[in-house]
Amino acid sequence: MTQQSVEPKTGAEAAGPGSRVPAGRSWLDRYFHISERGSTVARELRGGVTTFMAMAYILLLNPLILGGEDVNGNLLSQPGLITATAFAAAATTLLMGFVGKVPLALAAGLSVSGVLASQVAPNMTWPQAMGMCVIYGVVICLLVVTGLREMIMNAIPLALKHGITMGIGLFIALIGLYKAGFVHQGKATPVSLGPAGELAGWPVLIFCVTLLLIFMLQARNIPGAILIGIAVGTVVAIVINAIVDIDPKSWSSGPPELEGSAVSAPDFSLFGHVEFGGWGDVGVMTVGMIVFTLVLAGFFDAMATIIGVGTEAKLADDKGRMPGLSKALFIDGAGGVIGGVASGSGQTVFVESATGVGEGARTGLASAVTGLFFAACLFFTPLTAIVPTEVASAALVVIGAMMMQNARHVDWSDRSVAIPVFLTVVLMPFTYTITTGVAAGVIAYSAIKLAQGRAREVGAFMWGLTVIFIVFFALNPIESWLGVY
Repeated sequence: MTQQSVEPKTGAEAAGPGSRVPAGRSWLDRYFHISERGSTVARELRGGVTTFMAMAYILLLNPLILGGEDVNGNLLSQPGLITATAFAAAATTLLMGFVGKVPLALAAGLSVSGVLASQVAPNMTWPQAMGMCVIYGVVICLLVVTGLREMIMNAIPLALKHGITMGIGLFIALIGLYKAGFVHQGKATPVSLGPAGELAGWPVLIFCVTLLLIFMLQARNIPGAILIGIAVGTVVAIVINAIVDIDPKSWSSGPPELEGSAVSAPDFSLFGHVEFGGWGDVGVMTVGMIVFTLVLAGFFDAMATIIGVGTEAKLADDKGRMPGLSKALFIDGAGGVIGGVASGSGQTVFVESATGVGEGARTGLASAVTGLFFAACLFFTPLTAIVPTEVASAALVVIGAMMMQNARHVDWSDRSVAIPVFLTVVLMPFTYTITTGVAAGVIAYSAIKLAQGRAREVGAFMWGLTVIFIVFFALNPIESWLGVY
């Protein structure tokens, strides 16, 4: 089954019965099909701004996740990461607006960034890790062009897709708790509350306050709750740091102070730092698993998000077809390439695009507006760097909580579903790898279906994945048995 797309209709036919497309429309209206989709330029502008406000937090969180060391102990510069994050988001979102012509905004996928930071960088250099990001983007583009993306989506059980999303959510939440200093590696236990079994210091308290504030704002359905919470948390941190004698070393990213001007030239020092090859010490199997994991991390949510937001915008029909669907999916895949070249991680469609749709956005003009705002952020790197790690980490925990909402779609009374989903969800954060969770879930699903005499329900693709993941888990003993070291 191949991807199907419906080209946007024009004129009164597309606007619906009884609607009227005004004559003498502007080039902007004609290019983006604004009138045909029942929108106005004002609505598109408002929707674009709203979407940006809802997802601007990524400028803080992505550099936070990618702030660790690679295999050689090297770090990516924070100003460079902020610039890379803003540039990649601006480029891909503008591409979606002007080419895809749909109200979808893209930015660094936290799940992809989590894989790069926790699984890829510990095994190779950052330029090599970004090379893997480019490769995964090319793979997704090829899957879209050949129509295999939808086939793979249909082959993996829906429950496992929800499990993967939830597992990534817990994984991201754990990163946030650890970065904030809320949890530590314990002395008598694997993990502990704070460094000594209790919370210590003002920064972690500010993390707690920020986290609760964001949850409270969300409970009140306040638009842009995450961004507002981060802004308030940053102000609180600045005030407390000014009136209380706090050891500068207690702040993970340094005291929340603005040094010099709030405006500066973009730092493109990381742009183009991509390497392909040099993976001899890693092994072919590991490289293959890394690419597969990156594809998984950036793969599943994108189609559901695109269709979901498209449906909300009344662009999709009852079969999930919408104008420019193939283009949108291809641009989402190209986001991996763009993000890798920029050293800003793979870009993917953000569900926060729905906030702009809620404000009336129906066309790519809204995405163009969002992209221009991200481009403007290139010149405000010093202002972004004020936000303490402890404040930004609160948003990671919130995102993790939001991803756990998929639990409502799982039939927990069916053991053939509940057990694989459980293993997928818990093993991602417990082993600190997304691959392990996916592998355990796939193997458990196939094994339980086999035990129930329902092996045919698994499907050839899933059985192939099962064999691959069994080899993945048994690779070390197999190598020892064959005398390969």
